[in-house]
Amino acid sequence: MARLTKRVVDAAEVRDADYFMWDDELPGFGLRMFRSGKRSYLVQYRAAGRTRRYTIGLHGVWTPETARREARILLGKIAQGENPSEERRLDHQAITVKELCERYLEDADKGLILGKGRRPKKVSTLTIDKSRIRRHIIPLLGTRRVKDIASTDVNRFVRDVTAGRTKANVKTRARGRAIVRGGAGTAARAVGLLGGIFTYAIEQGIIEKNPAHGVRKQADRVKDRRLTEQEYRELGAILRKAAENDALGTSLAIIRFLALTGCRRSEIVSLKWTEVDVENSCLRFEDSKEGASVRPVGLPVLDMTDDLSKDEQDTFVFPGTVEGKPLVGFPKYWKKVLKGTALEDITPHVLRHSFASVANDLGFTEATVAALLGHSRGTVTSRYIHTVDTALIMAADTIAGYINGLLDGMRFTRTSYALDRPARGAALSRLFSEVAADEDADVEALAA
Repeated sequence: MARLTKRVVDAAEVRDADYFMWDDELPGFGLRMFRSGKRSYLVQYRAAGRTRRYTIGLHGVWTPETARREARILLGKIAQGENPSEERRLDHQAITVKELCERYLEDADKGLILGKGRRPKKVSTLTIDKSRIRRHIIPLLGTRRVKDIASTDVNRFVRDVTAGRTKANVKTRARGRAIVRGGAGTAARAVGLLGGIFTYAIEQGIIEKNPAHGVRKQADRVKDRRLTEQEYRELGAILRKAAENDALGTSLAIIRFLALTGCRRSEIVSLKWTEVDVENSCLRFEDSKEGASVRPVGLPVLDMTDDLSKDEQDTFVFPGTVEGKPLVGFPKYWKKVLKGTALEDITPHVLRHSFASVANDLGFTEATVAALLGHSRGTVTSRYIHTVDTALIMAADTIAGYINGLLDGMRFTRTSYALDRPARGAALSRLFSEVAADEDADVEALAA
């Protein structure tokens, strides 16, 4: 053994096999001489009952003195319980953001990733997640190691997506294209997903802290577009004009159904006859965004279902052109019906928001509206919705009837139902007169 100096290292002879030279002043610090003639400095130590070696670097890049100083630092850390060799091994094995996303989606496909209501994410939600990962997360962060991602990187990700750095126009199918624009709303939703993926990484022991927590993002645009009474009347006129085209019959029925129920587009497009409960005046969705859901519907909706032709072969209320399938091309028909009109800018969700707004205008409470829309809420409404409450049926009748009247071009002089005493009195009078009539009939039957 000798003190490792430049003269000693340069004079080291090349042998047929690798060998080590150890410094006699700093135990654990040494030089590895390769049979190729290459020389590298290292530290040798014991951890967890095993001998470990940590390579500092090549001679030439490192001098004996700079390597010695590095060795002192490393040996000091080792004395405090650290294991630099193991840390380097784990560092080399650290997965990238792309690999993490692949693991996340693989578990999500198996139903292991829980979403809203602690239920496995739906296929439709996963489709959107995969798109955001493929279009935004991987292009901007995919090659980065997860352990190296900091809040500053996530902030930069938000800025880049907002600025449209990931915008693209790519071909997806034989006749399909994906238009990726970016923007503040896209950035907000993408970073929300990214935060969920990092939470998954914490659960898997890959990282200890979520770098997306606390990252500020622009508030997503509030969807406050609603139809005015005049716009409802305009929509009714548009539907009547479009009815001249027989090919639009099913899509027009869906539009009216959406307006009268406030349901989501996907719920009505895929509505099955088995989910229509006429006797209890409700729709019993087997699966929706909130899981199984019961929605009270008004008389105008029941009248519509009576008018719709129910073929024994049809599973869906609004069948498509392919037997046994719903009208999957509804978005295309929606645009066709409204193109060139004053309502060309609205979406099916506007009808849902408008339904809620009309309900509020008519004096119904937030809890009642939430029940009619199928929102997941910890309210009394959400508890009694499984057995449809009479009050909800009355609310559904009123809202659907009001909207149906607007679509038919009517103009109402008052917009409040709850305080309409004459209407309430008439309803009570009719109810009690029916009871009295029934009792009289019973008495006559007994007398006979």
